[in-house]
Amino acid sequence: MVIPVEVRAALVAHAEEEAPNEACGLVAFRDGVAERYLPAENEAASPYRFELKPADPLDFFLEDEGYELGVFHSHLSSPPRPSKTDVENIGLWEGRPYLILSLRTGDLAAYRIEDGQIEPLAVT
Repeated sequence: MVIPVEVRAALVAHAEEEAPNEACGLVAFRDGVAERYLPAENEAASPYRFELKPADPLDFFLEDEGYELGVFHSHLSSPPRPSKTDVENIGLWEGRPYLILSLRTGDLAAYRIEDGQIEPLAVT
């Protein structure tokens, strides 16, 4: 999957704004390329987990326009790997691109999580 510079910059900016809590949002992909980031509210307001509330509930309908939606969230100091909490609370995001940014290192990684299995996705 390709994360263009401007989309990555939006992820980093949102993560920095939301610290010390995790930031979260949706990433709209077309043919494996992230075209835009849709910041959301972390209703959990927590540094350890997120509960995504989209700024506009209609963001979910981007799939009707041919986009694949992925979810993004930040980790404040831990590596950009799914935590036990991430895997246990995958919910609606199961099988979708799952992006994590570590604010400590600036590293961005992506995964698919299904049936408790974590599959790394290449990010360029």
